[in-house]
Amino acid sequence: MDIAIDGDRFEMLGRLRGPLLTPGARGSFDADGVTVSSVVSHDGKLYAFYLGWTVLVHVPFTNFIGVAVSDDGKTFRRGSSVPVVGRSPENPLSVGYPIVLRDGPGWRMWFGSHLHWGQKGLEMLHVIKEARSPDLVQWTPSDAVVVDVAGPTDPLEFAISRPSLLREPDGSLSMWYARRRPHYELGFARSTDGARWERRDQDLIFVGTPEAWEDKERTYPFVFDHGGRRYMLYNGNGYGREGFGLAILEQ
Repeated sequence: MDIAIDGDRFEMLGRLRGPLLTPGARGSFDADGVTVSSVVSHDGKLYAFYLGWTVLVHVPFTNFIGVAVSDDGKTFRRGSSVPVVGRSPENPLSVGYPIVLRDGPGWRMWFGSHLHWGQKGLEMLHVIKEARSPDLVQWTPSDAVVVDVAGPTDPLEFAISRPSLLREPDGSLSMWYARRRPHYELGFARSTDGARWERRDQDLIFVGTPEAWEDKERTYPFVFDHGGRRYMLYNGNGYGREGFGLAILEQ
């Protein structure tokens, strides 16, 4: 679906197209679903980084990160039949929701990593890590946690996920993310180098009264600049089951 933004108004420009990428072959890392979370343009092609989903028995799921490539933005082909970021000593369980930015001659990716599953359901410890690549295909993850859960200052928080990043005019980086404590909330952090982040969740403020579809949760942000303004797409209650919204940064 093509959508244009004119001020605070959305206009649909075309019919729904797709699917642009379907689940992989039986037994593959993305056989049970694909979720695209970052698209970058390079050398006339679009690179879509996505989660491959596998449904499991003893834990609900596992995710690994794949890449698909498009020449025209209408159809995507898998760049590899295996993940570009998968299970490793640094990321032993599950990784997902990558966001990719240009970094000098190469590229950097920030993504979520499961460090621990609890005894039941969605009990987990989930943090943000990073990886680097010279070519968008070969990725080297770091073993460092770049955005951690709050720990003793907020013992209810157990997951930081779905980062969305922008590079500011002064070269610094801003990150928005989802927090689970145990319901979903939004968070915010700043960094000068992308490796050390200062969490400033208190700086992320929504003005006005929440509508019914977002009165319990806001989560999974995606922030972008367009036409001199900054926008945030985000999910509402129930992981977005009741709707998703658009927020505009007040100048």
